[in-house]
Amino acid sequence: MEIRSTTDQDLDVFVDTLHAAFGRFPETPTGDGGLWWSAIEMDRGLLALTGDGRPVGTACAYTFELTLPGETLAPCAGVSAVGVLPTHRRRGVLSAMMRHQLAELRARGEFLSVLLASEALIYRRFGYGPATYTQRLTVPRRQGALAVPPVGRADGGAVELMRRSACVDVLEDVYDRYRRAQPGALSRPHRWWAVGAGQPPVSPAARHVAVHRDADGVPDGYASYALDDSETLTVDETVALDDAVFTELVRFVLGHDLVTEVVLKHFPPGHPLRWQFADFRAGRVSGDTDWLWVRLLDVPRALTARGWFADGELVLDVDDPFLGERGRYLLTVRDGKAECVPTDRDPDLSLDVSDLGSVYLGGTAPGTLVRAGRIRAHRPGAAALADALFRSDRSPHCLHWF
Repeated sequence: MEIRSTTDQDLDVFVDTLHAAFGRFPETPTGDGGLWWSAIEMDRGLLALTGDGRPVGTACAYTFELTLPGETLAPCAGVSAVGVLPTHRRRGVLSAMMRHQLAELRARGEFLSVLLASEALIYRRFGYGPATYTQRLTVPRRQGALAVPPVGRADGGAVELMRRSACVDVLEDVYDRYRRAQPGALSRPHRWWAVGAGQPPVSPAARHVAVHRDADGVPDGYASYALDDSETLTVDETVALDDAVFTELVRFVLGHDLVTEVVLKHFPPGHPLRWQFADFRAGRVSGDTDWLWVRLLDVPRALTARGWFADGELVLDVDDPFLGERGRYLLTVRDGKAECVPTDRDPDLSLDVSDLGSVYLGGTAPGTLVRAGRIRAHRPGAAALADALFRSDRSPHCLHWF
């Protein structure tokens, strides 16, 4: 079997092979209109070929920025389009592609890789761990009264109703400002908006957009939505630069006529909105699931790249069985900055690289994984210190689909 990089000339073969791997057809659009593969970076794609040159597997990576705790932006690879033909599964094709890809990412100097896992059992063995989570919040309109005005509401702000086709520039700008301050958020390169790749509101699917503007008329939030025949108003995503704007956008959709219920997709776990309803039980949470999975390719670089919010020292013994590597590192945090160097000191925590990916953004407490038996603490207090060190200034959340 051969694994080789792709070029622009391979696009049709790549797309056909990928769709065949999932039993689909390329003419079937994703997200009600956008051809998601139009944003594929073919210089970052891989094809797995049999000895006689037949393609049997695909994988690619997008060039993103990931926002880390402390509003630090880090380059990362967004792994996607991973598939193996049903005729060649369980023959090592996927493992070979993943190993080849990780080597290429390191050769590019990248130290973080992320993906959205189609199946949770697959990617942990390649070193990825779930790091952000998302929910769906359903609110019956008759129960959706808000009891208190949003904290810090700016006088003079207003909501303007637009169509997606008329406000792409606004969506792109607001999202970019939002993602730079939100841990766990990914960049959306301009090309994605230009070609309509992905899911709404990136795709050109018909959507109404509630755009919130501040007192100076500057857009600072939006909610992209559609109303179906069952009188359910579904919000694709709510993007706001602060909680007050988020609440105003929710207030707007809850006041829509001819609506029985409002569904907020990608509702951030732990968001304060539910406390603002007059009826605390108004919002029904469902679809609680993992979203962004993270893998560290260079432990010292990754740990020194993010911001920190407590001081302390930990010795981490990190096992990376897929790449056959193991390292022990002294993590020293002072005044929001970290140093991470190899050490021969006794470890405080022993953990798999996938579990380090899970705690990296602060969305999963190391102590939780200690209690689950995934991380081993070697001394009393080590888990509590790790919880204090790895916490984030804000709960990580990712909206982007890729």
